Amino acid sequence: MAQVNLNVAKRDVLGKKVRFLRRQGQTPVHIFGHGVKSMAAQCDTEQLQHILAERGRTKVLALNVEGEKRSRHVLVGEVQKDFLRGILLHVDFHQVRKTEMVKVEVPIVLVGEAPALKFQENTLMHAIRSLEVECLPDDIPGEVELDISSLTDRGQMIRVKEIKLGKNITVLDDPEQVIIEVESPAVEKEVEEVIEEAEVKVVGEAPEVTEEEA
Repeated sequence: MAQVNLNVAKRDVLGKKVRFLRRQGQTPVHIFGHGVKSMAAQCDTEQLQHILAERGRTKVLALNVEGEKRSRHVLVGEVQKDFLRGILLHVDFHQVRKTEMVKVEVPIVLVGEAPALKFQENTLMHAIRSLEVECLPDDIPGEVELDISSLTDRGQMIRVKEIKLGKNITVLDDPEQVIIEVESPAVEKEVEEVIEEAEVKVVGEAPEVTEEEA
């Protein structure tokens, strides 16, 4: 995938005054990283929104900082939004080196159809929706596809260890961690009710007295 560039300028406006930047179509951003002096900056909001929508948060961006000859390679960090007004408030960029390993959260995307879901009482339980991986910046996957077409019956599950990524990508989550499982809440509720009823019945019954004990 072609490199995506984002132009940014150093920012002197700080604190509550940044609201004036947003009114001018600029989003305040912050650049930081290991061995890098942190810097307050700003960039065009429309361009930034487009990049976030198209590239997500797992691909390396090239920041062209005004006044600097070389681009900075960064990953998108925290994104602050005002969901009521639908606007960006602030974005953090984590500067990386393309030769150094990084740890990132990659979203899990389900693909295919699970035959088990043809039965109305069955549902899919999502235990986790992302994986933490370690790799070089250029090897970061945009998403992890999880094929659920092998799930044919209640109780079946897919664990982290079943996910196969590139040889240069290490998954850091517990291999035994369940990602997704076929459940049947209706059946489980019936079993619980039967158990509870049996417990009540046993507790409520008086002990049997034999002739010898009498």
